[in-house]
Amino acid sequence: MERQERDVRSIAKEIVAREGGFVDDPDDPGGATKHGVTLHTLRRLGLDLTGDGRVTLADLHRLTEDQAVTIFVDHYFLRPRVVDLPEPLQPTVFDMYVNAGGNAVRLLQQLVRKMGFAVAVDGVIGPKTIAAVARAHAAAPDHIVDAYGIDRRNYYFALADRRPASRKYARSRSGGKGGWITRAEEFIAPRYHLSAEAFQRRVAAWD
Repeated sequence: MERQERDVRSIAKEIVAREGGFVDDPDDPGGATKHGVTLHTLRRLGLDLTGDGRVTLADLHRLTEDQAVTIFVDHYFLRPRVVDLPEPLQPTVFDMYVNAGGNAVRLLQQLVRKMGFAVAVDGVIGPKTIAAVARAHAAAPDHIVDAYGIDRRNYYFALADRRPASRKYARSRSGGKGGWITRAEEFIAPRYHLSAEAFQRRVAAWD
């Protein structure tokens, strides 16, 4: 268990590195974040880091990388039971859960249903989801992680299709792959990465 905790903290540290420092982008529906942790999350957890009896942006500014790692491990990996999924799926679902909350689980449940395994799409990892995902993983151990990553990439594209203000997260200023897409592809085998040409075809309608 101790080794697993070290491994999970390593994954969480990678997530913190991807998220970066303090960001307050008006186009981000999640609001201000630091190390990927939102002010809403601090308030939900009651983390008054300044000790003034309130949870405000000042607390978010005070958040350290180690504190963010602990928040992610406790509240985005252990509590939602990502830890109970097949180990190969854990890093990508964990990363997606930090980025999209329960939608990370809904995406996995939808994939499992497409694979023919009955499961409710409710965004909650309970005993039935754990069992269905285990069966799906056993049926396609060499493909399910890539399939989830591809569905994740499509999820980001669909968000950007619907919300023009979010397109800057899917397409960089230079016109190449944006952070959402490169983040999803970190968990997809290189042979399934979109080529530059395929990416341009996918986003052509945004111009």
